[in-house]
Amino acid sequence: MPNIKSAKKRVLISEANYARNKQYRTAMKTAIKKADKAIAENSADKVDAVKAAIKKIDQMATKGIIHKNNAARKKSALVVRLAKSN
Repeated sequence: MPNIKSAKKRVLISEANYARNKQYRTAMKTAIKKADKAIAENSADKVDAVKAAIKKIDQMATKGIIHKNNAARKKSALVVRLAKSN
């Protein structure tokens, strides 16, 4: 445990940021899973599910939670899966 006041504060802030970022990452993964499920089931709203997942991925990249190249890779893979299902 840190002894310096600023180091103690950084620990608290980093724990809060970690918890918040984990929540965002979980929401992003859930959106991707919903899109994958819609693609696998060939449901009518699969395009909407993919759009929602892409929007969530872009939000995470904008917030700096994931790297922009990671976001691009996730979006590309999602669109490829969607195109293969047609």
